[in-house]
Amino acid sequence: MLITGASAGIGAALAREYASRGWDIIATARRADRLQALADELSAAHGTHVHVVTADLMEDGAVDAVLADIASAGLQVDGLINNAGYGHPGTYLDSPWEEHERFNHLMVVVPAELTRKVLPGMVERDFGRIMQVASLAGHMPGSNGHTLYAAVKAYLIKFAESLHAEMEGSGVHVSALCPGFTITEFHDVNGTREGINALPGIMKMSAADCARLGADALEVNKDVFISGGFNRFLARLNRVLPSAVGKKMMKSGSGSYRNTDDALIREATQRARAGMGGR
Repeated sequence: MLITGASAGIGAALAREYASRGWDIIATARRADRLQALADELSAAHGTHVHVVTADLMEDGAVDAVLADIASAGLQVDGLINNAGYGHPGTYLDSPWEEHERFNHLMVVVPAELTRKVLPGMVERDFGRIMQVASLAGHMPGSNGHTLYAAVKAYLIKFAESLHAEMEGSGVHVSALCPGFTITEFHDVNGTREGINALPGIMKMSAADCARLGADALEVNKDVFISGGFNRFLARLNRVLPSAVGKKMMKSGSGSYRNTDDALIREATQRARAGMGGR
C-alpha cells in the first residue's frame, strides 16, 4: 500500500491500519525521521515490510521519482492512498498566487497523476485499492478562510465517484474517504486547535477510528464514505436545507475552525510549509 503524507495524522493512522491487516507499506512524506520511526513501529508490531521514500511532492517530477524508487526496489503498487495535504490558512487574497498554485498542485494534480500512473498495473492484475482522502468539507457550503480547501476536496470526491464507476468489475476498488473533525496535528499546523478542542465530542473522531472505518469502506468498494454518523447527518442536512440557510450556518460557525487573523495566518503558514505532507 503506497501512502502519501504517511508521516503523521490520518496518513500514519492508515499505515498502522493497513499494516495490521497484513499489507506491506510504502510510506512517503517529507520528514525522513518520522517515516523511519513509523517503519520501525510497524515492523516491530506486525512484521510489516515498510519501504520509505522521502519526497517533497510539491517538486516537479516528484511523482515519477517516487515511482522510480519503488520500481528500483522491486516493488509493485497494489494499493494507493492519496493523503498528502495541508490546509492553507487565510482568505484567498491573503496569499500570492504562487502559494495557491503550490496548494492546488499537491491537492489536485499529484493525486490525479499518481492514480493514473499506478492504475494500469492494478487493472492488468485484476486487483487494486485506491483511496482519495477527501473531507466532509467537500460536501458543505464554502466559507471564508481556507478558500480552496473545500474546492479541492469536492474535486477528489467527484474524481473518486467517476473512477469508481469506470473500474466496476475490474477488481479495483475506489473510494473517497471524507473525514470530519479528526484529531490530528493538522489543526496545530493551521492554528485552529483551540477551536477544534471546543467542539462537542460527537463532532470529533480519532485518526485511528477514521482510518479503520475508511479501510472498511474501501474494502467493500464504497465510492464515497463520510466517517462518523454525525458527519453523515450534516452532509444529508446540507442537501435538504435551502442553500441560503446552509451558507448562513457555515458562515456563523466557520470562525471556530478557520483562521483569518492576519498575524496568526502568517504564523500558521510557516508551520504549514514546514509540516505539509501529512494530516
